[in-house]
Amino acid sequence: MLNMFTQRKTLALLFAATFTAGQAQADGKLSIYHWFEYIPQELLDKFSAEHDVEVTMDTYDSNESMLASLKAGKMGSYDVAVPGDYMVDIMAKEGLLDTIAEGELANKGNIEAQWLNVPFDDGRQHSIPYQWGSTSFSVNRDVYKGDISSTDILFNPPEELAGKINMLDSQGEVLAMAALHLGIPQCSTDKDQLKALDSLLSSSKENWASFGSDMAKDVLVSGDAAAGMIYNGFSAKGRAEGANIEYAYPKQGYIVWMDNVVLLKDAPNRENAIKFMDFMLEPENIAAVTNYAQYAAGVKGAGEFTDPALATSPESNPPADVSGVFIAVCDQATQEVYDKIWTRLRK
Repeated sequence: MLNMFTQRKTLALLFAATFTAGQAQADGKLSIYHWFEYIPQELLDKFSAEHDVEVTMDTYDSNESMLASLKAGKMGSYDVAVPGDYMVDIMAKEGLLDTIAEGELANKGNIEAQWLNVPFDDGRQHSIPYQWGSTSFSVNRDVYKGDISSTDILFNPPEELAGKINMLDSQGEVLAMAALHLGIPQCSTDKDQLKALDSLLSSSKENWASFGSDMAKDVLVSGDAAAGMIYNGFSAKGRAEGANIEYAYPKQGYIVWMDNVVLLKDAPNRENAIKFMDFMLEPENIAAVTNYAQYAAGVKGAGEFTDPALATSPESNPPADVSGVFIAVCDQATQEVYDKIWTRLRK
């Protein structure tokens, strides 16, 4: 009996030691779900070294693909993700985000006032600002030298660009841009407006060569596309790589977005996720993202560490007489209609 008791005690101690070791190993990890080509590896290495954390990162190319992946079984695999403004709202309503307790983020006070009480996450209960910018389109000026101040470039292109246009593979942005072109509200429930939206996209598709978000810059740089929807920072990087492209701010309007680091529900390394969010709220660190990706930060003091050339970049300076809009979040019934329109477009 004594031997049996001793054996059981030994097994119990071994199990406890194994469990504790497993916990210790988990405490040294951070798993990030992130947009493509959007953060410098050096910054991840810096966080890893400062906090003795092993960082792994998977990427996605649209808010919708990120959401679909998480809902298809990836929840519990990642600690943080980087969704756009409207997607933060959707994820919160679907119960995919954890709540950041008051006082958990030591650097929360570094958030710029305009990005603190935001409609998609009032008071920043689930997220912190990451980068913000715009979505519009760029045109190869060697191919087309005419006026590019209209969304006709995408939806009723001149002969020089017809069949040579890349569109983002992003439902929210393509449909929002099409709504701007037609001058109709986002999330419209008017049958005639929805029919016009569907018709516009179906007819425009004949002039599009491809759908791709992660390749939006590369096809313009290589010349495989002569025009295309693109993010302003991505366009700036393409221009820096030698492409003679110009980013447009069309008179119908453009899309404004803010990407955010969110704390995912069931994060396996929640403590490290909080550390990472605090790390990204330090001005020098978020400025490293700005200098790499060519967008703007929402953190006080980041400008001190930002490349001065960004302030004069044409992609970062929209004309005063053109306005931008955020992507709207539709109610479920309306969203289902828009999903059907997008599904037909992508067949």
